[in-house]
Amino acid sequence: MTDSKNPQDEPAENSEEQNSADVVDAALDQELADLVESTGPISKEAELLADLQRLQAEFINYKARVERDRDLSRNNAIAEVLRAFLPALDDLTRAEAHGDLEGSPFAAVATKLRASGEKFGLKSFGAKGDKFDPAIHEALMQTPSAEVTENTVGDVIEPGYVLGERLVRAAKVAVFIPAE
Repeated sequence: MTDSKNPQDEPAENSEEQNSADVVDAALDQELADLVESTGPISKEAELLADLQRLQAEFINYKARVERDRDLSRNNAIAEVLRAFLPALDDLTRAEAHGDLEGSPFAAVATKLRASGEKFGLKSFGAKGDKFDPAIHEALMQTPSAEVTENTVGDVIEPGYVLGERLVRAAKVAVFIPAE
């Protein structure tokens, strides 16, 4: 014998509960429809508030973008000005290395130029014995050497400069390469 239920066999109580729930749902639907009709699909105040919030978010994003662009423009301008002074600084550095600046007023000029660059974050790099990195070094010549196992800076012709993380000028170097 199978135990199957026939919908006609269910108690009448269940259908009465269903009917009363349908009546309540219909009343709520009618009340909601009346409310939407009287206030519109969305109230004018809520629409204005949403517009205001959207405009406020757009303004905050705009303000952040302008500030970021201003900082970028400022850093680019500083880098270009410092790049223009590098040849003069190189000449003073070479003269200093030859002893031509000792006791002359140009020694003070060289010191002031270096201090001004350091004030803005200008740093010199490139030293004899450094590992050669083509991203920051410009190889002007290569010399085979049995003493090295990887490309190594043999001599610095002109030092390189960075401003923070930004490369202002690559170091011009002579490179020792491993001999075969």
